[in-house]
Amino acid sequence: GRSRRSISELMDIRSDYANLEEDGQIRKVDPDEVEIGSIIVIRPGEKVPIDGIITEGSSTMNTAALTGESLPREVGPGDEVLSGFINTSGLLHVETTCEFDESTASKILDLVENASSRKSRSEQFITKFARVYTPAVCYSALALAVLPPVVRMLMGTAPEWGTWVYRALTFLVISCPCAIVVSIPLSFFGGLGGAGSQGILIKGSNFMETLASVRTVVFDKTGTVTKGNFEVTGVHHSPIEEGQLLEYTAHAEGHSSHPISLSLQRAYGKALRMDRVSDVEEIAGRGIRAVVDGHMVAAGNGKLMGDLGLEAAECHSTGTIIHTAIDGQYAGHIVIADQLKDNAAEAMRELKKAGVRKTVMLTGDTEKTARQVAGEVGIDEFHADLLPGDKVQLFEQILQENGGQGTVAFVGDGINDAPVLSRADIGIAMGALGSDAAIEAADVVLMDDDPAKIAKAIRIASRCMRIVKENIYFAIGVKLLCLLLGALGVANMWLAIFADVGVMVLCVLNAIRCLAVKNV
Repeated sequence: GRSRRSISELMDIRSDYANLEEDGQIRKVDPDEVEIGSIIVIRPGEKVPIDGIITEGSSTMNTAALTGESLPREVGPGDEVLSGFINTSGLLHVETTCEFDESTASKILDLVENASSRKSRSEQFITKFARVYTPAVCYSALALAVLPPVVRMLMGTAPEWGTWVYRALTFLVISCPCAIVVSIPLSFFGGLGGAGSQGILIKGSNFMETLASVRTVVFDKTGTVTKGNFEVTGVHHSPIEEGQLLEYTAHAEGHSSHPISLSLQRAYGKALRMDRVSDVEEIAGRGIRAVVDGHMVAAGNGKLMGDLGLEAAECHSTGTIIHTAIDGQYAGHIVIADQLKDNAAEAMRELKKAGVRKTVMLTGDTEKTARQVAGEVGIDEFHADLLPGDKVQLFEQILQENGGQGTVAFVGDGINDAPVLSRADIGIAMGALGSDAAIEAADVVLMDDDPAKIAKAIRIASRCMRIVKENIYFAIGVKLLCLLLGALGVANMWLAIFADVGVMVLCVLNAIRCLAVKNV
């Protein structure tokens, strides 16, 4: 079926060869033979066989098979490419970072194939039901064939064995549970395959069932609501020029690889000349001091300015404030903030439409920052200044307050949020492409950074559960009616065949609708 073809397509994106470059020669080898650190060549139109880092060349990558995104991704030297991507233009040289069996496409394939083994409560019930139902129906049919004729014989009337055996056979055909036993797992399997085609990997039908009943969604701010990329959002300079303030501050921070330092370098926009910098001194909990072009530059928080006997200017902007002093004189401050995801607010509105009653945000940021982010995005409740351990305790409290009113989902990046992800009724990892920790920790894996896919995943799961219930009610209803008619002798064998095969075909056709998720 189409859901199995979705898995076949995942298998198809695993290349069956790799172009290995050794001593200037390129030879085609089995991907299993490629060791970590080898150089492979990927030509236009070829699939990336193993995860790696581009060492030479630039191109565009078709990532639709993994992320569900139709827009190609531009890549160049230093960028990571993952197995399952398709090279669409340039010639690339890639240094492998893992073995074939540990590559992204292999792990995702294992994940999806194993998903069907994790049965939902509905499937478990149907399996147990069939174990009891089947022998009960067989004995009932036998009783219907034997008891009435025997009773008629004892009463001195014709037993009519043929009539009662025919009714028993009709009863037996009608009561066959194929429609339920076949269509229910197929519905879940179709839902899993359909979600996978949209870059949403659900680890089993049990999680599909849980996802459908989500009424509270808890977010970790960084990487889910925000991009996790710090950018300079304001430069307040006095008495020197804005460009000069950025230049001195960026050079003073130039030896650091901290995201704040990198954001200063991006805002400066030019290559740093670190030969202009000397006597760098990092001050724990304060900032940094360095000599730039012979000028003593101090950059850090308000406490650093206080240590220098300077009064830091008050700033009403939200974000991290970097104050800078040059030669003992206050020169201004720079505001650095995490950027909201472009469609974060729309994603929250879509969650409400999908039936989520409450959204909560947990963050280690200040209350001021958290309040602004929650207000701009439309999150109902937020908790700020949290340490990693605090998040687990607070999440436990949210679970208790929920009191069984639907399930509680946690959305994180799957790395530092693993304890909360595992504690949630259902853990959702966002932007997990290439992240082993995310795939391991979460129950649902979103392969890109689009928060709108959380609502889409809930809608897919809800639609799947609705179709499952439709099949159960329809199959049981028709069968009970036909069983009654069969026992009374009204139903014939043709009606019995319809109640068995016909109902099964209708339920299977209804289950196939679970695959149609593009516009859900």
